Amino acid sequence: MELAELTALLTPEGLRLVDDLGAIDSTDDVAATVSRLRAAGLSPDLVAAAVGQARLRSRARAKFGAFADRMLFTRAGLEQATRLEVGARHAGRFRDAGVARVADLGCGIGGDALAFAGIGLDVVAVDADEVTAALAAYNLAPFGEQAQVRHARAEEVDLAGVDAVWLDPARRTAGHTETTRVGAGDWSPPLDWVWDLAARVPAGVKLGPAFDRTLIPEDAEAQWISVDGSTVELVVWTGKLARPGIRRSALVIRGGSAAELTAAGDADDAPVRELGAYLHEPEGAVIRARLIGEVARSLDAGMIDAKIAYLTSDAPAAGSSDGTASPFVQSFRVREQLPNDPKALGKALRERGIGTLEIKKRGVDVDPASLRTKLKLRGPEQATLFVTRVGDRRVTLLADRV
Repeated sequence: MELAELTALLTPEGLRLVDDLGAIDSTDDVAATVSRLRAAGLSPDLVAAAVGQARLRSRARAKFGAFADRMLFTRAGLEQATRLEVGARHAGRFRDAGVARVADLGCGIGGDALAFAGIGLDVVAVDADEVTAALAAYNLAPFGEQAQVRHARAEEVDLAGVDAVWLDPARRTAGHTETTRVGAGDWSPPLDWVWDLAARVPAGVKLGPAFDRTLIPEDAEAQWISVDGSTVELVVWTGKLARPGIRRSALVIRGGSAAELTAAGDADDAPVRELGAYLHEPEGAVIRARLIGEVARSLDAGMIDAKIAYLTSDAPAAGSSDGTASPFVQSFRVREQLPNDPKALGKALRERGIGTLEIKKRGVDVDPASLRTKLKLRGPEQATLFVTRVGDRRVTLLADRV
């Protein structure tokens, strides 16, 4: 969003227009709406801003639910924003640690600050980009003086009276339209500054889940988070926000329920064993936290290969004493091993009437979309296909979700 569009948007007419447009979900809807509004005599800047916001609000509901319908966004800001259910858990950690006032340094469109203010914390939200800071101010306006927004660089903010900080160092190009990844040396604020601040003030530092583990401070708690099958972020906690004795954590949120696996450090992997009746795919947060061994031992499972993050066992994956499934893996009952050759594999699947196939792969150079085309599937049945490696052998396994 350009400054001219923002100026047009932040007027009574502009905000009313965004609210009146409602959801715009398709490219055809965008084109039709733009044509209608321009024919009505509205300015190009206002039309572009209002239609863009209506489209972003539709996408934002996945992260912010009904709150999205009164928020304003940039495309990059929405992509980087923390999901509301995750932000609420972060906010709870600050509150439980006795924090009353938090500085959100790199607040983006204000998603995390919204969660902080929502549970009663005072927030100073800061962003270096003028447009983004203006949108954050709009999104946080319902909280009044409880949530203050400043257009400034994180390094310039006076932290007097602040109990803890939340940082989201920029991992993308500057601005509010581009989302290209940058190199490790181009973080803003600089990582050296971030870690120095986090050593002096209790902090939560949000990073990408693939962040270089060697750069994580040894005395910090590193928490990887998965939501509905996607690994969404790593948070490094310091000071009183880090839990005693915990250095690695995998938080798994699926379908609104949450489970967490914690450890004092990386877990040793379980031994490799022969393929059993069940195959288990660990959640991404578990893999990133290097806690696969902890999960394997809880399931009486082993690795199918020392370098492949699949587990196998002879019995279903009960994650608790009452026999319910483990929240840290997705489990599958292995039917049989099928040919690796696509032509023979497709024939085998058609003979079994499998027309709907979920394809998973690890450790092999396979394009699932291309493979699916070659298989020429047809039939009423559904299944899951694993294409992976055991030692030097490529294996193709047909399985069913448990």
